[in-house]
Amino acid sequence: MSEPLFEAEWNQARECVLNAARLATRSDVALPQAHGRVLAQDITALADMPPFHASRIDGWAVAGPGPWTVVGDSRAGMISVIELNSGECLHIATGAALPTGTTACLKDEESACSDDNIVTAVLGAAGLLNSEGALPDGHDIRPAGYEARAGEILISRGTRLTPALVGVIAGAGHNTVTVFDQVTVDIVIFGDELLDEGPSRDGKVRDSLGPQLPLWLDTLGARTLNVTRVEDTLEAHVAAIAASRADLIITTGGTAAGPVDHLHQAIVECDGELLIDAVLVRPGYHQLFASLPQRHLIGLPGNPQSAVIGLLSLADTFIRGCYGQGLRPLAQRTITQAAKAPQRELKFVLCRETVAGVEPVEHVDSSMLRGFVEADGYALVPAGGVAAGTHVQWLPLP
Repeated sequence: MSEPLFEAEWNQARECVLNAARLATRSDVALPQAHGRVLAQDITALADMPPFHASRIDGWAVAGPGPWTVVGDSRAGMISVIELNSGECLHIATGAALPTGTTACLKDEESACSDDNIVTAVLGAAGLLNSEGALPDGHDIRPAGYEARAGEILISRGTRLTPALVGVIAGAGHNTVTVFDQVTVDIVIFGDELLDEGPSRDGKVRDSLGPQLPLWLDTLGARTLNVTRVEDTLEAHVAAIAASRADLIITTGGTAAGPVDHLHQAIVECDGELLIDAVLVRPGYHQLFASLPQRHLIGLPGNPQSAVIGLLSLADTFIRGCYGQGLRPLAQRTITQAAKAPQRELKFVLCRETVAGVEPVEHVDSSMLRGFVEADGYALVPAGGVAAGTHVQWLPLP
């Protein structure tokens, strides 16, 4: 058993977690169930999109120079058997297949049709006619394959599906999609000092992590199986960890070495191996990562702000690793105020985005959550701090 990474650098800790995560199994699901899931294989177009030359507008399919004589009409979902000759037109709907011989399309609102079925271009379209009275070739036509060619990759493996992307997949001709099975999580809340309801009182504090962690995990793409409150005894810790059948156990509290902090010993008694013991960040220094038989465990500090930072540092990385996504990319922002940081640790500073850059918010103590009311993300301030106007890495809140 190797020695754990003690006081790991933040990126070093994320790399360790990413490398330890096992790629999730895969399943085929119907498109209505695909929202929020992560693609396990690329999505390609099953046919040209569109598969035929189509009208971009409601109006007229025209051939050659005008005016044009109306010879019929067509609707979306139909293939016209009419072949247009020069000087003829067909009334057509948006998306309908164009008849053979079409050279351009003319909008209804830019056309005039006489009582004897002669169509002329008016308004803006009239200014597009060439010296012979023809619209530019291909005007308001969607060529076959204009959006995509058959076999073209539309969405890459590892992409989390939004409603719009599900629509793209349907448009590409797919009925089902292959996705990674969701990472399952058991949440174990340590702390005899915690209350389940009402305000803090009598030396106890209201539990704010139990209600929010499943929602964070859902946002990150995982599925919570159980949220369990466990008393501060070694026996209870061991029993809760041993009972889990989830891919990942997330615990809160007990990650330091206080008189009722039993997590380290509980990991040992469950045949686990500690991989990370403390990360050089503030808040959130006392976060840990362990390997257990058939699953992994992430220990979050009990202070709410520290726990959220640990969640976004380690749990998010583990989940992404299971979906083959790699480390979450970081943006760059300009911090508008000078920001202090310890001499050894990376400082997570809650900020709001402004026109000038990112601006620190108030109420950011490790025991506080109120800063989230106004915050958009974390500025990652390197050890020692930075001056106002410095470019820093930016981790937006999911």
